[in-house]
Amino acid sequence: MSDPGAPIAGGASPASVSAFLGRWRLERDILHADGLRGRLDGVAAIAPAGPALCTYTEEGRLVLDAGEPLLATRRYLWRDASGAIDISFSDGRPFHRVSLGAFCAETVHLCPPDRYAVFYDFSDWPVWTARWRVEGPRKDYEMTSTYTPLR
Repeated sequence: MSDPGAPIAGGASPASVSAFLGRWRLERDILHADGLRGRLDGVAAIAPAGPALCTYTEEGRLVLDAGEPLLATRRYLWRDASGAIDISFSDGRPFHRVSLGAFCAETVHLCPPDRYAVFYDFSDWPVWTARWRVEGPRKDYEMTSTYTPLR
């Protein structure tokens, strides 16, 4: 499996889940339609968990507006899917698929009545971003996460 900090030959985007293995500095900005802002600073770790399977774990300090910092954590399962990554919630329920091999990928996760649209940008690999647009009866925000390899 490859080093996430190593440049990909020819400047191409990542081609498999193994390109993401390692620890990443995570910076996340959240902007709600009502003006509420949030910022998370933390670390994401992607580690092997079986054949073609990895765990994605993040932990960080989340601050909403001028509020007190909170500890925020997430965990997902990433499965190599031949040119894509199938991402599931930690309990195994499907979340979304990320197509690899291009500089960007877009997909949508529907959780009625909410809609989660995500745009992945790998054009500055090994730095990459995931920009979410979330809409629903009680949700209306954009969230941008930037991942930088930790060495």
